[in-house]
Amino acid sequence: MLAPRVLINFKHLYHTNRANLAVCQEERHSLFMAKQTGNQSSKAPPRDEPIKMIAVNRQAYHDYFVERTIEAGISLVGTEVKSIRDGKVNLRGSYAIARNGELWLENAHIAVYEHGNRYNHDPMRNRKLLLHRREIEQLQAKVATKGLTLVPLKLYLKGGKIKIELGLCRGKKLYDKREAIAERDVKREIERVIRKG
Repeated sequence: MLAPRVLINFKHLYHTNRANLAVCQEERHSLFMAKQTGNQSSKAPPRDEPIKMIAVNRQAYHDYFVERTIEAGISLVGTEVKSIRDGKVNLRGSYAIARNGELWLENAHIAVYEHGNRYNHDPMRNRKLLLHRREIEQLQAKVATKGLTLVPLKLYLKGGKIKIELGLCRGKKLYDKREAIAERDVKREIERVIRKG
């Protein structure tokens, strides 16, 4: 007679333990989901990431009026990334051009990585820029209709990824350049007088 009572108690304990286990799993799942929804930055990087500037195209600021800037990714090979992290990049004279619905960076010099092997990259190769299709189409339309040029302004590290800042630029005339130089000289003179004052 003891055997059936033990079985009944065992079945009761088994079912209650299963129910408790299910409740615990639901609570754990809800806590996990609450933490995940509360902390949205698990996959998306934070907005206030530190930016490490690698190269600035000062010649572009001298030769062009920058009307708008766009941040784009850039497709690179391993030795190019290492060379860029060493700061061996020159953006002077480079430009971006749209071809077959894609944006390409041309004439940018990324030096050969000195510790690379025979699979090192070509320093002047064309590199694909990473933008959404609609952004590329908008840029193509502005370049075609308004006579603007896409010029790389800055190359920097943001959240561990290499980004490039493109400028939608209009060329300066010679008198515009002279005017900008004169304004800069006047500002320097005013700062000198204020410091001495």
